Amino acid sequence: MPRVLVAGGGVAGLAAAWTLHRAGADVELVEIAPRLGGKLNTERCGDLLIDTGPDSFLSSKPAAVRLATELGIADQIINTRKDGGGTFILRRGKLQPLPEGITLLVPASFRAIARSPLLSPLGKARMALDYVIPARKGNDDESVGAFVRRRLGREAFERLAEPLLSGIYAGDADALSLACTFPRLREVERTHGGMVRGALAQRRATTGNTPSSSSRTPFVSFAGGMSTLIDALACAIGPQRTRTGLGVVALDRSPNGWRATLSDDSCVSADGVILAVPAFASAELLAPHAPDLSAALREIPWVSTATISLAFPRAALPDGLSGRGFVVPRAERRVLTAVTWTSQKFPGRAPDDIALLRGFVGRAGNEEPAALPEDTLVDLVCTELREILGIRATPTFARVYRWPRALPQYTLGHTERL
Repeated sequence: MPRVLVAGGGVAGLAAAWTLHRAGADVELVEIAPRLGGKLNTERCGDLLIDTGPDSFLSSKPAAVRLATELGIADQIINTRKDGGGTFILRRGKLQPLPEGITLLVPASFRAIARSPLLSPLGKARMALDYVIPARKGNDDESVGAFVRRRLGREAFERLAEPLLSGIYAGDADALSLACTFPRLREVERTHGGMVRGALAQRRATTGNTPSSSSRTPFVSFAGGMSTLIDALACAIGPQRTRTGLGVVALDRSPNGWRATLSDDSCVSADGVILAVPAFASAELLAPHAPDLSAALREIPWVSTATISLAFPRAALPDGLSGRGFVVPRAERRVLTAVTWTSQKFPGRAPDDIALLRGFVGRAGNEEPAALPEDTLVDLVCTELREILGIRATPTFARVYRWPRALPQYTLGHTERL
């Protein structure tokens, strides 16, 4: 029975420990933070249920659903609310609906893009030129920004793609590697010749098909928040195999594998070690043993962000507010990068008479807002919500969650780095 030490108790470390435990290995997991879960954490604040980090996962990617099924918690997966409304993009201070059915950055309905005020007539015409622009030859990587401008034009990039794509990584689309962040876009270009052709091919493939038996919406969560997954993993692994408040501070070779020194000066011997920690932490531990790997890990840049959860009396909000949230392009020069209307997105997050919103700040090139004092940050977000949504009420609840160096940036050259 091999003995394995897992360093890092986020979802990656817990999933690794669970897989090894099921396979019969003797597993021990240590996490430097006082709790397990890493970026996945749910807090109950009175009648409010708040995910402090990610609040959902994609049902189209099977790993999370499969893991939930293995753990016996698939019945706790919930869909987004049917009456939650759509998504918006901020344009010149006004919220404009995201054209319906966006697939691979091109709407399934071209009539929707024609009616959208997000793009000028010239911008729409340039977007349509994607149909005749030939696919780029060769396998050289390019940035996400360069790809979208080449295929769909500058306007489509700045007003549509940039807030949607770079927002996922809180990154700079002109620095992010297409091959490492959105390889599917390049594959569509190679296969179909362009984005529009790819969207048309997908429409033809789905027309007349029997609807999927899956009743899940694209984004799903758990009724009790994302910590449901963490709690189930920790329970399945067993409390005797996980320790919090302890981190690995040094690794040394031993005759039978590895010897890890922990932050309390104790030592653990193991046949193998899994490092499920940030790249910069792995770099320090690996420097004596694999200096080239350590140097490559140090090259990965990171971005700090923060989320601000605010609750308002629903009766105090302007009439007509709806939707699940909106994203903010860089060109708008706002502190906010996005807002999720949490109580509209998933059921059970707040009482019916309370509106729970979550603002996001911090992205590549503008991380300073994430480090502002809490009162200052809350005031700034409330000011922008007043200007954008017309919310003049004072929040009855406000909580800031900071995520320093939380999002790795897979920049150009990351393929070679890997």
